[in-house]
Amino acid sequence: KPSSEEETETNIMKRVESNDQAALLQMGMHFNKRGEYKSAIKYYKKAAEFGDADAHYNLSAMYKNGEGVEKDDKKKVYHLEEAAIGGHPDARYNIGLYEEINGRTDRAVKHWIIAANLGYDESIQALKDLYKDGLVSKEDFAAA
Repeated sequence: KPSSEEETETNIMKRVESNDQAALLQMGMHFNKRGEYKSAIKYYKKAAEFGDADAHYNLSAMYKNGEGVEKDDKKKVYHLEEAAIGGHPDARYNIGLYEEINGRTDRAVKHWIIAANLGYDESIQALKDLYKDGLVSKEDFAAA
């Protein structure tokens, strides 16, 4: 076990240099917390290249908010979709919101069923609301 913060950082940097996905994500989060968005983006992008769903989700938020990058709706949605495909429940729920806002309720329902099955409670509430409005079938609601 590392005996100091410096030793911990050295160990993480060794893992980063070997393209350890978890270490890349950890470094991205470290820089993001410090407000060093350009550095955070660099590490998130690298982790995302290895398929890290959390990195994709964090990149989506950064493109949404314009942190370290220009705001970019296409890149926001791309990274949100990649995170959802990677099993990220929040991303799956948010893709559902995006679909609903864009008038594609049928697609939103599919995303929310998946998010509900991943344990994301807000998806169940969204499905309940649509069920009450007659926009979700009993079968779809039962699938959640």
